[in-house]
Amino acid sequence: METTITGRDLRELVRASDERQKYRELHWEGSFWDYLRVVEQSPLVVRNAFQRVYDMVLFHGVEERADGSEKLSHYRFFDDPIGHGEDALFGLDRQIQQLVGIFKSGAYSYGTEKRILLLHGPVGSAKSTIARLLKKGLEDYSRRPEGAMYTFSWRIDEESKEPIPCPMHEEPLRLLPPEMRVKLLGDLTKRTKTGYRLEVDGELDPACRFRFNRLMERYAGDLERVLDHVVVRRLLLSEKDRIGIGTFQPKDEKNQDSTELTGDINYRKIAEYGSDSDPRAFNFDGEFNVANRGIVEFIEVLKLDVAFLYELLGASQEHVVKPKKFAQTDIDEVIIGHTNEPEYRKLLNNELMEAFRDRTVKIDIPYNTVLSAEVAIYEKDFNPRRLPGRHLAPHTIEVASMWAILTRLEEPKKANLTLVQKMKLYNGKTLAGFTKDNIRELREESPREGMEGISPRYIQDKISNALVAESDLPCVNPFLVMNELETGLASHSLISSEDTRKQYRDLLAVVRQEYEDIVKNEVQRAIAADEEAIARLCGNYIDNVKAYTQREKVRNRITGRDEEPDERLMRSIEEKINIPESRKEDFRREIMNYIGALAIEGRTFDYRTNERLHRALELKLFEDQKDSIKLTSLVSSVVDRDQQEKIEVVKSRLIKNYGYCEVCASDVLQYVASIFARGDAKEE
Repeated sequence: METTITGRDLRELVRASDERQKYRELHWEGSFWDYLRVVEQSPLVVRNAFQRVYDMVLFHGVEERADGSEKLSHYRFFDDPIGHGEDALFGLDRQIQQLVGIFKSGAYSYGTEKRILLLHGPVGSAKSTIARLLKKGLEDYSRRPEGAMYTFSWRIDEESKEPIPCPMHEEPLRLLPPEMRVKLLGDLTKRTKTGYRLEVDGELDPACRFRFNRLMERYAGDLERVLDHVVVRRLLLSEKDRIGIGTFQPKDEKNQDSTELTGDINYRKIAEYGSDSDPRAFNFDGEFNVANRGIVEFIEVLKLDVAFLYELLGASQEHVVKPKKFAQTDIDEVIIGHTNEPEYRKLLNNELMEAFRDRTVKIDIPYNTVLSAEVAIYEKDFNPRRLPGRHLAPHTIEVASMWAILTRLEEPKKANLTLVQKMKLYNGKTLAGFTKDNIRELREESPREGMEGISPRYIQDKISNALVAESDLPCVNPFLVMNELETGLASHSLISSEDTRKQYRDLLAVVRQEYEDIVKNEVQRAIAADEEAIARLCGNYIDNVKAYTQREKVRNRITGRDEEPDERLMRSIEEKINIPESRKEDFRREIMNYIGALAIEGRTFDYRTNERLHRALELKLFEDQKDSIKLTSLVSSVVDRDQQEKIEVVKSRLIKNYGYCEVCASDVLQYVASIFARGDAKEE
């Protein structure tokens, strides 16, 4: 019996929650001396921006993954645990590893903390997603005990009844003289196990420096009494509140002004303070100001006016910005921008921008080239939860992903390797004659692979089109999506060459052939899914192989007489997986050695553990049974009752074992039947 929650129950739940305790922790306030005790207990609260971003990534864990013969670090942060996978990245482990390496280098002060991180790649290659993840992650991290950070306000009664917040959210230790900071942070670094040095460089922003100096004058240099005016509080980063997270997007050149980056004069306060050079009459609300202690993202950074790019030079190399009417002001933030290929080419051809190029670290973010990762991208958007009442037939997303990957791959230089085989190797499949080292060689010979091709957005749009165009159908199959993919090429805005358009159409034909092979394979397996029959066939084959390899005879179970091994039976199975006559003996000995090795380990042989033999047995059983089922009768106008019952059994297996629904199971049987009918017609 279901229970209902009443208003009173809900109130009790709210009352019993620990939200008040969380709120108190996140909005902690104390004196400067209270903060020193916090620093003593948790030295990492004083980390700089690069150290904080690096630790944030590591906080969510890292695991090792194999890519051919290489070992890559997979950082779980980029699976988007904060957003429950909404912005998860797939197939970019190599590029993410490079990015995290730059964060680590910056955290250890090896030089990249003085660079602009430039994400470069084709449209739709997840550059914005990476920046969004970092910003979202930093917000979340600042709310966790491990990522706690602090800033301060001034309590000056004659200026304001309320505490006056530091406009750039400065680290409170900047209130101490540099020599005092060095000694304190040196002791704190020894107590941490991070490997990097804790440093608080730079000076206070102009507004805080102004108030600090006036108080020092009032108290004749008594620093202790000055610090008694300081209220330290927990700092929670928030892009929406413009605290520690900044985002800048280029606008029309006529409307661009560098004050958007460094702040502007507050003209209403000039009358109050008497001068436009009084820092209290200045709004430190430019993107560089608000992003202090965190991260600032520059969208399409190379479309910025040259004057803006000059601002970036000082911000990256010297960690300073120059607000109007004030001296250079120290900042501490990660600067990350992104751009596409055409804009980057312009930068390379512009000799005047040599200084900017010298201050950037470029990270290529290509399109994904791993099929399983591409499938995962689209399954986020097109899954049963997102599509209630609709069904995507098996392999619908897979064939669209195949085509996308093929458009991004470069033709292999090895004459015995096709583009489809290259795709399968990248996807972790094993091919005869190719090792894991070969996969690394294939990647090395195509360094620009993934920088061109079809965007994931195009695939997503066309799958959506198919769902909308066929809204009256309960199921959308791969052919409907492939038709949308092909039709859309004629008006694709990013394809300017007819040769490219033709190449992409030809690749769709390749994908159709791959799909045909996949569904033929599935129908064959569904027909040959009689486990008992396969086990009997396997037992018969193993008996004959054992007798053959040991030069013995086989006891005929019906006549009871000893006979020579059944060569015809053995070859009829081996030929199904293309074992040539010259290799049959090696294959048979391989099978017997495998069985022997299992016996030594105390394990029993099961044909399902040997993929090649399992496939051969299925194909043999299919060949023996297909005539009795007469699948080709589906393309006839007359199907007798006995045949219909057998076909219904096959259909039920497709539904149960392969994810088909009633509609697409019937469609795929009809399609495969037409393939067999064409084959029969050719044979005649």
